[in-house]
Amino acid sequence: MVSKRAMLLGAAAALALASCGPAVSVEHVATGAQAPAFSVVDATGAVRTLAEFAGQNVILEWTNNGCPYVRKHYDSGNMQALQRDAAARGWTWLQVISSAPGKQGHLDGPGALAQVQTDQATVTATLLDSDGAMGRAYGALNTPQMVMINGEGRIIYQGAIDDRPSARPATLEGATNYVRAAWDDLDAGRPVQVAQTTPYGCSVKYAA
Repeated sequence: MVSKRAMLLGAAAALALASCGPAVSVEHVATGAQAPAFSVVDATGAVRTLAEFAGQNVILEWTNNGCPYVRKHYDSGNMQALQRDAAARGWTWLQVISSAPGKQGHLDGPGALAQVQTDQATVTATLLDSDGAMGRAYGALNTPQMVMINGEGRIIYQGAIDDRPSARPATLEGATNYVRAAWDDLDAGRPVQVAQTTPYGCSVKYAA
């Protein structure tokens, strides 16, 4: 028999998923192409640009703190572990919030900083892309969605975080994490073998 708690959790997840509206028109950026330039204010009020990180390896993580697919990775500690490994490898990690004001996941600067603390995330900065310009330029469709950029400014991976398109934390066991797989390829001195996948999760909550 399904418990009342399970029913409530299921209803909450269904409501969150129902808020994931249809995808909107975005640009398409080919894997291997130069990453689109951006200039976005971060949660501290500083303007951050791609040029600022020239010569560095960069990971972009599109996020939405109200999305159950995002919560799967944060509430389990999976995303934080990946972030710590990225930091140990010397990668710059940039969260991107492209939710428009009034939409699910939108946060102002203090709210974004508080969320980073709540999640105990290890990030270089959280970019507040409230007008959606950066997200659209990168073709961001879902949260979570990952983009890996090498030191030459080229996209070497883009798409899903792993191969388990589910909001259930149990599916993390045995999943192939595409960011880690890319690191394995780079460590072996070979091109990233799986360089593009179909992202999954909630739709990015762009302004209408």
